[in-house]
Amino acid sequence: MAAKQIFLLNGPNLNLLGKREPDTYGRTCLEDVVQLVEQTAKEYGYEIAHYQSNHEGDLVDYIQEAQDKAEGIVINPAAYTHTSVAIRDAISAIELPVIEVHISNVHRREPFRHESLSAPVCDGQIVGFGVDGYRLATLGLIEKIKEGRRNNE
Repeated sequence: MAAKQIFLLNGPNLNLLGKREPDTYGRTCLEDVVQLVEQTAKEYGYEIAHYQSNHEGDLVDYIQEAQDKAEGIVINPAAYTHTSVAIRDAISAIELPVIEVHISNVHRREPFRHESLSAPVCDGQIVGFGVDGYRLATLGLIEKIKEGRRNNE
């Protein structure tokens, strides 16, 4: 029997993780984040499908694809958090639990980062725990999957 799948989606500039603004985002690279999520998910019988894109439409496509291939999504929309109605609408359109994660505490940063367009349609949001937030988001998502419903139902 195939393992159940979780999509891990990362938005723009997260491919530069570990190099870009290490005082804000740390020195851990994206590959290490993916490995952390894979290890966490594996303990509960899940596999990870990871996608990173700097392009909004690609992220929308992956969210839509998750509907038929995944049990849920952990997403860091990065800068699209504050600007993308398209990502918000894609999350709203699927019937899967979604957890939004951010490495930094966006509420302690520039005012434009305080509002997330996607958080209101997600089942939870993890911010400010560094890359360990991805592990926490994965665990939270697995709990939502076990419950079998989304917050907005």
